[in-house]
Amino acid sequence: MIRCIIIDDEAPARNIIKTFLADFDFIEIVAECDNGFDGFKMINDLNPDFIFLDIQMPKLTGFEMLEILDKKPIIIFSTSYDQFAIKAFEHNALDYLLKPFSKDRFRDTIKKVEQKILSNETQTQPIDELVTEVQGKIEKLDRVVVKSGTKISIISIESLIHVSAEDDYVMLHTTSGRFLKQLTMNYLENHLPNESFLRVHRSSIINITYIDKMERYEKETYMIILKNGEKVKTSKTGAKLLKEKLHF
Repeated sequence: MIRCIIIDDEAPARNIIKTFLADFDFIEIVAECDNGFDGFKMINDLNPDFIFLDIQMPKLTGFEMLEILDKKPIIIFSTSYDQFAIKAFEHNALDYLLKPFSKDRFRDTIKKVEQKILSNETQTQPIDELVTEVQGKIEKLDRVVVKSGTKISIISIESLIHVSAEDDYVMLHTTSGRFLKQLTMNYLENHLPNESFLRVHRSSIINITYIDKMERYEKETYMIILKNGEKVKTSKTGAKLLKEKLHF
């Protein structure tokens, strides 16, 4: 048997997939989920061969779920998402079903799944490339999803106090704790809201709304004391940008 999970927040969409799958007696539906949180848990717990995944879902989107998923099954995107996503799927040679889809189109997709499973073909690289491509298209972040073990946290940008570089990762310092995330400082510099965030050092980005006070550190640099008590040193360039930002 080939085992699959259906992840879609709309019950009618899940029912259509289940109805079409009834024609394939070698496929077993081991779970269905109406949000990305449950989908993430079920994938980790049940290790399916493939999944049907919607993109626009509450709590956790399909792309956010993929971003934090370590072991990725074969994925069939089932979506009415915009044309950018469709082009991204095609560019990365990923299977998708554009809602509403026909039974013939569905059958073709299942054949592709069979071929991938028989050939032990994986989608890990194309999926990772897709997630990176989607991340790059986001103009400004309003939240960041992080995973610690099996726990998922959604960090609102308003709660982000500052960011520090940690080798290939970044440490997100928030009002509710610290979280390690595999992102680059350059990505965050370009995608955090300009009105609140400023890169004051090559290894530090601060949320200026959390500045408590500033002290002269060296001739052309400052030590910033944040409202949570943490201290961040500026570079000369960062100090100059901070002065311009705060008009002093």
